[in-house]
Amino acid sequence: MKNNKKTLLSLAASVLLAGGIGMARAEDTIKIALAGPVTGPVAQYGDMQFIGAKMAIEQINKAGGVNGKQLEAIVYDDACDPKQAVAVANKIVNQRLRFVVGHLCSSSTQPASDIYEDEGILMITAASTSPDITSRGYKMIFRTIGLDSLQGPTAGQYIVEKIRPKKMAVIHDKQQYGEGIARAVKDVVEKAGINVAVFEGVTSGDKDFSALIAKLKRENVEFVYYGGYHPELGLILRQSAEKGLKVPFMGPEGVGNKDISAIAGEASEGLLVTLPKSFDQDPANARLVKAIKAKGDDASGPFVFPAYSAVQVMADGMKITKNEDPEEVAEVLRRNVFATPTGQLTFDGKGDLKDFSFVVYQWHADGTKTALD
Repeated sequence: MKNNKKTLLSLAASVLLAGGIGMARAEDTIKIALAGPVTGPVAQYGDMQFIGAKMAIEQINKAGGVNGKQLEAIVYDDACDPKQAVAVANKIVNQRLRFVVGHLCSSSTQPASDIYEDEGILMITAASTSPDITSRGYKMIFRTIGLDSLQGPTAGQYIVEKIRPKKMAVIHDKQQYGEGIARAVKDVVEKAGINVAVFEGVTSGDKDFSALIAKLKRENVEFVYYGGYHPELGLILRQSAEKGLKVPFMGPEGVGNKDISAIAGEASEGLLVTLPKSFDQDPANARLVKAIKAKGDDASGPFVFPAYSAVQVMADGMKITKNEDPEEVAEVLRRNVFATPTGQLTFDGKGDLKDFSFVVYQWHADGTKTALD
């Protein structure tokens, strides 16, 4: 009996020791949720975000990690659907993660951010541009990309100064991001005296735009701005060419995807797009571009480097605070300047970048683009 008792005690001690080691190992990592579309019609943009964020985590870990710990990415698929985004946010809360890079679509980011703010989770989006996300006085919500209130006027001023149409159309997809930026463009061009003869929405997921195109032809518009994502605009471009509507089109970063060329073919040639500047072309980022390409990934997507910067400022904030308290990290983000692959980043009281610029590009049918003056 004594030997059996000793054996049982020894086994119990081993179990406790093993459990302690397991707990210690778990505490050696800092988990960061990467939330965005893995599936759905705009999953390509999710890929961009994941490429940048994962590369940042890899580079930071190679350099020794954060406060002696390694970063660990956990990917969550919200399909850019608001309801699924809420489910993802609740899952992140239940799994006790405290840091999130994402979400991507503004309509998903906004309801998810409500949950993160309530639960004290730090969220940095590298892609959502709707001003509404950071206009509510939240303390835990940040972004490493510019706002539609900047991107819209950039597009609007280009239309006013370079295109100068007498009559144009502004179309959107009825979603928070698409309609928001469309209205921002409409405001700018109308103030300059340009007649917006058509302003209306299409339904995301639609395939047949013949009625819209007939209306645009009937109104004799000279230019079309579209607020939304590439799947719909790609079809509108292709069908417009087929039906003889030969006018220039313009859209936001949500259409700046190589898949728009796959959808529209030659009809995508000459499309105007506002995008963040090509950070992959910055010589200072050559090493990162090489590392991304070595994995077979594309470094040129508009959200790749903003996502990298989102992880980096998050990690730098933890280093400054010397802990992983999200509220303390949020405070230091507002008080410091961070050197990142997308520039020297400083945040205002809302969690927005104090300085960010969009560039107008001409898109080409082969999926490349050229910056315009």
